[in-house]
Amino acid sequence: MGKIHWYYYFALCVIACAGIPKGYDEGGFSASTGLQSFKNDFNLNTSHWKHNPSGLASRKANISSFGVLGAAFGSIIALLLNDRIGRLRTFQSAICIWATGILMQIFASGIYGFMLFARIWGGLGAGALTVTAPLFLSEIAPAKNRGLVVSLYMVVLLSFLTLGFFVNYAANAHMKVTRLQYRIVQAVPLIPTGLALICSFWMTDTPRWLASKDRHDEAVAALARLRGSSTADPAVAEELQVIEAQRRARVADLSATSLREVIREILTIPNYRSRFFLVMTMQTVAQWSGGNGITYYIPQIFNYAGITGSNASLISSGCYGIVKLVFTMVFAWGLIDVIGRRRCFLTGLALQLAAHIYMAAYMGVDGSAHNKSASDAAIASIFIYAVGWSIGLCTVQYLYGTEVFPTRIRSVSYASSMCLHWFFQFAVVRVTPNMFVSLNVWGAYIFWAVICALGLVILGLWAPETKGVPMERMGELFEGPWWMCWRNKVSAEPFDPVGETEKIADKEPYVHVERV
Repeated sequence: MGKIHWYYYFALCVIACAGIPKGYDEGGFSASTGLQSFKNDFNLNTSHWKHNPSGLASRKANISSFGVLGAAFGSIIALLLNDRIGRLRTFQSAICIWATGILMQIFASGIYGFMLFARIWGGLGAGALTVTAPLFLSEIAPAKNRGLVVSLYMVVLLSFLTLGFFVNYAANAHMKVTRLQYRIVQAVPLIPTGLALICSFWMTDTPRWLASKDRHDEAVAALARLRGSSTADPAVAEELQVIEAQRRARVADLSATSLREVIREILTIPNYRSRFFLVMTMQTVAQWSGGNGITYYIPQIFNYAGITGSNASLISSGCYGIVKLVFTMVFAWGLIDVIGRRRCFLTGLALQLAAHIYMAAYMGVDGSAHNKSASDAAIASIFIYAVGWSIGLCTVQYLYGTEVFPTRIRSVSYASSMCLHWFFQFAVVRVTPNMFVSLNVWGAYIFWAVICALGLVILGLWAPETKGVPMERMGELFEGPWWMCWRNKVSAEPFDPVGETEKIADKEPYVHVERV
């Protein structure tokens, strides 16, 4: 294989920018709702809600969560568009929808109903991007570093999550309390995402999607361009042969192309069903183990831990974002393709569990808030949680969702998992402020701890190691009972695309599983 061409890195940078909308929403927008200018415009001042604290919590939660609700429906839109118009056109359309939503949001000017509509509209684009971008990245990456490439999406997401807190700090410290203050904060992500949209018009779609549409010449040209080589390169031909083999198998084995038929296959073929429900379970555990509920309200959580003052809370939130970013980069560039996915998410869940247990005790014991040592330990536990989340279910479920499914069902399955992700994230973001009120904070941490404990057991038994496994051979890891999948591994024998196609065409499952 020739030296990787500049276009490959260009494509990675452009598509990874799809993480900006979600990341900045969790950091920049969520923190901007705490700016006094925003509170004044949208009636979020505590003094106006003295006799109805739950009403204030619900109003703030609606503003934060309606973008997530829109994203859930956006992931469904991506499900419908990804295979029809391609990954690239879906990416471009989603950015345009998200950007118009941000513009409406910026100029809502205190109109609560219009703000909620803008949040839902912008969320449609953001949700579609969470499906399309990781799928795009996984389809242009070589198998040996697919984990690193897909994780770039999360690195960009967390970079802008962190940037959002510091942008809010700068606006809070140096700008007057006017509408311009929060408008500038919320408009920041339009610049890099707009540049990514412009750059995308110099790109081609993924070779896998082009091959799936029988556009062979374009697929060859796209793959050669990505690999910095010529269409005559034997390595390019070999990689395309694997892609073509899967395409031919898809045509030979399953003639129906309707969404209904694909869904039927997912639910009735045991191997597909196991993969599908594993990814859905990962999304469930990821969201209900604390996840984005903590991120959206992290300034408030730091206040609970003993940090006072809006600027101090924003700085601490920014540091929290930095920790997440650094350890996500360590995960993506040093752990995921070295020690594997399983060890990462199991270690991460264990750290989350430990942090939740301490925070539950800290919040539940009277007088803890006035004990400096206990308060310092609570602050430290928040950062320990950030480390666990970053090396585990912050990213792993995206990666599993893009790599464990065959091309035939990949788009439908991954979009479905992201739809569940967004609906659960909406639910978590919507109910977290009310959980803090009704469960006295410590009860929320008990709930999150229970989910982490269940996740350690269920995912520990179910999820096999997918490190270095070609996407075309993932099915071998999911043979047998689900609670034994963790022991499965793919043998070292090379993948034979021609033989594999013949087996599938003859409807004979190719299974070569070894037990560790």
